[in-house]
Amino acid sequence: MTQQVVIKEVAARDGLQAQPKHLTVEQRMSLLVALAQTGVPELEIGSFVSPKAVPQMAGTDEIAANLPPVDLAYSALVPNMKGYELAVQAGIRSHAIALAATEEMNQNNIRKSLEETLVMGEDILDRAAAEGVAVHAYLAVAFECPYEGPVSESLVLEQVDRLMQHKPARLVIADTIGAANPAAVQSMMQKLVDRYGPDQLGCHFHDTRAMGLANVYAALQAGVRQFDASAGGLGGCPFAPGAKGNVATEDVVMLCESMGYETGIAMPNLLDAVALLSDMIGAPQGGRAHTWLTKQCA
Repeated sequence: MTQQVVIKEVAARDGLQAQPKHLTVEQRMSLLVALAQTGVPELEIGSFVSPKAVPQMAGTDEIAANLPPVDLAYSALVPNMKGYELAVQAGIRSHAIALAATEEMNQNNIRKSLEETLVMGEDILDRAAAEGVAVHAYLAVAFECPYEGPVSESLVLEQVDRLMQHKPARLVIADTIGAANPAAVQSMMQKLVDRYGPDQLGCHFHDTRAMGLANVYAALQAGVRQFDASAGGLGGCPFAPGAKGNVATEDVVMLCESMGYETGIAMPNLLDAVALLSDMIGAPQGGRAHTWLTKQCA
C-alpha cells in the first residue's frame, strides 16, 4: 500500500505572524477557505495570543467561529494555559504549544526559564489529555538556537523523553531558524522513531539555508510521516532572528508524491491559494519549484 504523508498547513498562522503587512480577519478567512479547498488534512488557523504581542493574529476567536465546514483538523497555537482555555472556548480541539529547547530562546520569546516553560507545557498536556484535546508539542530550536548556537542532540532527546511522559498527540521537532542539515535530522529522527514509532512524531523545517526540502527527505528516510509546511514558503518566527520562511507546501507535496507517497493535496488548488496569498501580501510567494509546478498545472 502507498504510504500517507500528513501535511499540516501553517501559512495562516506561522506564515502570517511575522509579516509587516497585517491581513484583516476577512482576508485571513478568505485564505483559510482557499487552503481548505486544497485537500490538506490539517490546517492551522491562527494563535490565541495577546494582540499586543502578535497583532497579526488578532481576531483568531472570530475566525474560529466561522471556519469552512470541511472535513479536516483545524488547529491553533496556544502560548500558555490562558490561550488553551480561550481556544477550547472557541471550539478548537487541536492545539499547538511551542517549547524552546534552550534557556535563552525561552527568555527572549516568552520571558520564562527553560524549566518554567517545560512545566507549563506539561501542565497543558496533562489537562488536555484529561479533557480530550489533542496537543502537538513543538520543541523549538531543536538543532540550533539564535542566541546559544548549536543544540546538542542528547539534550533534545532528554527533553523529548520528558515531554512524551505527558502523552502529546504529536511531538514535533522544529528547526526554527533553518539551521539543521540532513545528517543531523536523520540521526535525531531515527533515534526518536526507533524509540517511539512514527505515529507520534512530526517535523517543522525552515528553509533559511536552502536545506529545508533536503531535511524533509532525511526525516522521511528516518520514518517520519508528518510535516508542517507553509503555502508559498511564507513564514518565520518573530522572536527568532534569522528564521526565514517555512519549507513550502508545494515543494513538500512535490517531493513526497514524486517518491510515491500520498498527501491528498490537489496541486492546482494549492497554487491558487499561493496566488491569493501573494496578492494579499503584495509580494510574490512560492517555493523553489513554484515556477515549474505552475507550468505543469497550466
